[in-house]
Amino acid sequence: MTRPSARQVTRPADAAPVLAGVERMRLDNGLRVVLAADRNASAVCVAVHYDVGFRSEPAGRSGFAHLFEHLMFEGSARVGAGLHGRHVQAAGGTFNGTTYRDHTVYYQVVPPEALERMLFLEADRMRGPRLTEATLARQRAVVKEEILRNITAQPYGGFPWIPLPPALFTTFANTHNGYGDLADLAAGTLADCTAFFDTYYAPANAVLTVCGDIDPAACAELVRRHFDDVPARPVPVRPSAAEARPTEDRQDEHLVPGLPMSALALGYRLPDPVAETDRYLAAAVVGALIGGGENSLLHRSTVRDAGTAVSVHAGAGLTGVPLEARDPDVFVIRAMMPSPGSAQAVTEAAADALHSLAQSGPDPAALARATARMAVERHRRLDRLGARAQQYGRFELHHGDAGLAADLPGRIRRITPAAVAAAAADLGRQRRRGVLLAPAPTPGGPR
Repeated sequence: MTRPSARQVTRPADAAPVLAGVERMRLDNGLRVVLAADRNASAVCVAVHYDVGFRSEPAGRSGFAHLFEHLMFEGSARVGAGLHGRHVQAAGGTFNGTTYRDHTVYYQVVPPEALERMLFLEADRMRGPRLTEATLARQRAVVKEEILRNITAQPYGGFPWIPLPPALFTTFANTHNGYGDLADLAAGTLADCTAFFDTYYAPANAVLTVCGDIDPAACAELVRRHFDDVPARPVPVRPSAAEARPTEDRQDEHLVPGLPMSALALGYRLPDPVAETDRYLAAAVVGALIGGGENSLLHRSTVRDAGTAVSVHAGAGLTGVPLEARDPDVFVIRAMMPSPGSAQAVTEAAADALHSLAQSGPDPAALARATARMAVERHRRLDRLGARAQQYGRFELHHGDAGLAADLPGRIRRITPAAVAAAAADLGRQRRRGVLLAPAPTPGGPR
């Protein structure tokens, strides 16, 4: 069998030093591999990103990607049900899995001597998880409990990432609740689960990332030993989730019993995070300037001066994390307000802040502070081994470049006042789309 060769990736001079040794290779079955040595680390992280998320789910199968994430912990050919986590914990490590809009990731952080065991575990379930009626019923019940506990039972459960997309988008891929409709989850069959695995969990639809205290050459051999014989399968064509921008204003309102305070979220479309990364980052800087703390434009106008909001925040990313998804992604302004009647004032203040930034550009000192904070935050993310591995894998999966994690701090610091003004103008030109959560009237109380 022909062995793939590792390819060294060089980064700009202002890249984070810890990322200087990123290497990439691809196995014959299509699996992409990212190796990142950090001999100062006291642990290793093994992460696998699969190119499947909420937006991959067909109509009638909402929540299926998240349900399947749970099923992947139910054992595999040579690992019994529930033993994956026990193996990780027995090695003194931690593990988790998370489903996002455009990918699902599994990771474990362990001492270096447990590396091969983690590679074995991930390779074995990549070959095939244990899918039975019993495991499906058990994990369906677990997911149902998650929905009831984290969404249904919480006054702001899933806000704004669940209620905002239907106000901003039109297609099922972009609007549906990724946690899942309980009826859809109940309707999923074992045959559906098998088909889902066969379609999306192919090696060529995944990225394996190993970072930390490793020797890249030795680690590459371990990867080949455990993953070379995972059978190759066709990779599905990922459909575009692109939509035209809204052409009219819209605000959805939801009355929520027991809501202690009104909440408003305004959504705007962002530039393509993959094809227009620098324009996307400029919009993220806009978020820091207008809603990134007590010195931001919106905090001063709504919280400090007018009292129309108790708190306000603005930024790139539907869940508050920039570059977490592919196109289309969302710029969100969210505010907690003393009453639903403040929504119009906060919406107008947001429009004024964007207009002001577009017309006058950012104050140079404020821009320098904002980009410095954002760059430092990117570096902080790289301090945590698990977060670092997930960034490598996500950027390799979405952008085809794991080393983007190293580039981002420098690219953020180089964003110009003109780029920020242009980003603010683009956001300000868009039609207003939002969602308002308001307290439901108390029966028998004042209306």
